[in-house]
Amino acid sequence: MTHTAVVAAPVAEVYRLVADVTLWPVVFGPTVHVEHLHRTSRDERFQLWALVGGQVRTWVSRRELDPDRHRITFRQERSHAPIAAMAGAWSLRPDGAGRTEVVLDHVFSVTDPAELAAISAAVDRNSTEELAALRRFAELGPPLDELVDTFSDTVVLPGRLADLYDFINRGDLWPQRLPHVARVALTEDEPGIQHLEMDTVTADGATHTTRSIRVCAAPASIAYKQLVPPAMLLGHSGRWQFTERPDGVEVTATHTVAIDPAAAEGALGADDTLARARRYLRAALGGNGRATLDHAGRHAAAGTAASADS
Repeated sequence: MTHTAVVAAPVAEVYRLVADVTLWPVVFGPTVHVEHLHRTSRDERFQLWALVGGQVRTWVSRRELDPDRHRITFRQERSHAPIAAMAGAWSLRPDGAGRTEVVLDHVFSVTDPAELAAISAAVDRNSTEELAALRRFAELGPPLDELVDTFSDTVVLPGRLADLYDFINRGDLWPQRLPHVARVALTEDEPGIQHLEMDTVTADGATHTTRSIRVCAAPASIAYKQLVPPAMLLGHSGRWQFTERPDGVEVTATHTVAIDPAAAEGALGADDTLARARRYLRAALGGNGRATLDHAGRHAAAGTAASADS
């Protein structure tokens, strides 16, 4: 199957969006999380979680990157039924007028012929969505480094690793544990894959509803992607990481955001909009993360004290 699009942006900028898969959760709707297993400037191997036909699927892919020819080939190293094998390529060609022609090819086989139509439809839908998102993002205008921001907060907390991980994992208990969370609906039909809908209350009393998919790898990591990001954002993904240390548990909360320039200007004004948006988001999202970590630390410390008393 072949899908094409013409993007009104230079080929180098478009190539960068395709080449850096760590950006995909905030650029491409279907991509939930990416975990690199090997990475150089010319080749990489990663595990990817994505929505396929409404369900979260995961696979390991290898890619060969050719920045000189603006071409990236890929193949799934470990596919899952009903897909028997999947490979393809991204080919980018400048048209001489500051635009880029993008060609996305897929070659695949299935374990059951009866599944061919469904898999073809899923590949067609995801490819169409990805090319539309690529065009939308690349044509925004500002450089990528101004549109996308990644920031982290790291703290060392008392208590046991299992208790701290459990605090973040049990999002269904957050309305009782976190004062800024009013409601949570959490389902986990497949172990480690959570669907979370949450109402949070801001300092001015406003309520915001978010929906996320979370990829949980106990006890080290919980990655998430917001399916409906806040109005100022085109995409928001993040990750909680847990590491045991002699003096406690190191917990890092990381956010990656893709800013919508028009929405940011409407909310913050036209002067230095993207820089102000980055500062605002670091304060707002980072503040929520730090508050959650503070409550997690208190919860874990209380659990440790209760265990010691018993």
